[in-house]
Amino acid sequence: MSLFARKSIAELQEEAGRGTLRRSLGPINLTTLGIGSVIGTGIFVLTGTAASQHAGPALVISMLIAALACAFAGLCYAELASMIPVAGSAYTYAYATAGEIFAWIIGWDLILEYALSTATVAVGWSGYFVSLMHDLGLDIPARLTAAPDVVLQTAEGTVRGVFNLPAALIVLAVAALLTLGIRESANTNTALVVLKVSVLVVFVVAGISYVRRENLTPFIPPNTGEFGTFGWSGVLRGAAIMFFAYVGFDAVSTAAQEARNPQRDLPIGILGSLLICTLIYIAVALVLIGIVPYGRLNVPDPLAVGIDATGLTWLSPVIKVSALFGLFSTMLVTLLGQTRIFFTMSRDRLLPDAFGRVHPRWRTPHVSTAITGVAVALAAGVLPISVLSQLVSMGTLLAFVLVSVGVIILRRTRPELERPFRTPGMPWVPTIGALVCLLQMAVLPASTWIRLMVWLLIGFAIYFLYGARRTRDARLARGAADLPPPSPEAPLAS
Repeated sequence: MSLFARKSIAELQEEAGRGTLRRSLGPINLTTLGIGSVIGTGIFVLTGTAASQHAGPALVISMLIAALACAFAGLCYAELASMIPVAGSAYTYAYATAGEIFAWIIGWDLILEYALSTATVAVGWSGYFVSLMHDLGLDIPARLTAAPDVVLQTAEGTVRGVFNLPAALIVLAVAALLTLGIRESANTNTALVVLKVSVLVVFVVAGISYVRRENLTPFIPPNTGEFGTFGWSGVLRGAAIMFFAYVGFDAVSTAAQEARNPQRDLPIGILGSLLICTLIYIAVALVLIGIVPYGRLNVPDPLAVGIDATGLTWLSPVIKVSALFGLFSTMLVTLLGQTRIFFTMSRDRLLPDAFGRVHPRWRTPHVSTAITGVAVALAAGVLPISVLSQLVSMGTLLAFVLVSVGVIILRRTRPELERPFRTPGMPWVPTIGALVCLLQMAVLPASTWIRLMVWLLIGFAIYFLYGARRTRDARLARGAADLPPPSPEAPLAS
């Protein structure tokens, strides 16, 4: 039946060679795309939230747990991306391994990862922008800097937000840049990555002499009696929240059709960006919590608070400006990933044809970028960062589980395929990766699970009422028969 129709690897590789998107990205561009997405709201905003409310100094352990899950998933992504260098990331891999219905589920789920990730980062960008404007003597009306019902403390008293205008406007600016071209976007991102990594290094070097041992003791604060509030449960909850900070290395795979040598460069971009970002995260977290007691870090600009505590006030505006540029580059990559997924799903007829249109001059999916940009801008304006970040983490973890399982399926069903990069330690590496991701999903709040279920039900309704019918008609028009389901008897390739 059509629900389990799969694309053949040959068909996917043929798509990769059609050249509808411009191939202009090398290994440096791809690595900086990953770094540009990963180093963003997670380090500039959520570090303070996770430390002050869940993990304390043990946030470093939370980061290592999240990095471990990403490392296992990253090895799986690298194998699939080198085999199937087509835009679409985990969506494309699911189409090749499990069938159309699973591809739709993961494609719909990836909206939580990429589109809402962009919205989340935009809210973090807004916080630093408002703070910097205040330092310059320009105060934006508080009601226009937060989502509805978010309570703000101002000099005039308590104020409730109406719409986060700076967050919405910056998303529209990112969408406009992406419309102009992938080469221009990638080069801009590379420059911004160099800037924000340099400033983070300066933060570590400048702040390390101000670290106080008592701020790191006890390293794992005792649990308060509530699950997820300090103790080991807090470390796990912190890992699930900080997992958002690692969202982005997989965005490298969404640019597969625009890579010059995807079989070689995609694994470099995925694993290289993950390694570099993990080292930076741990260094920044240790210095930040060592300077400021973790209980005081529940603020929208924790790095600026850390610098202020040292007395190096000249560095505070530098940190804020760097955060603005850094978060901009993160939005650039995540919105790029979302539009490329929509592009591929449209070419598969699961979404309207408009999402697959390519501009004749800029060679970018301009219609998809415009529609996505407006929708994400609205989300950034009306949703609070806590809801957005947990939904993004949930969606990303689910995607990583499906990718890890997909590697095992393809090793069984198509062991003869050429794999320029092979995930080591089969089948243990993808199995452990899937289990660690499932563990982090389990410790997220019940409300996040409910939102995920509602989101998936909406997706099923769209698929069965629209997408499934269009793909069935397309197959009938081509005279193509459905592929048989995977054979469980196929041998496991090592």
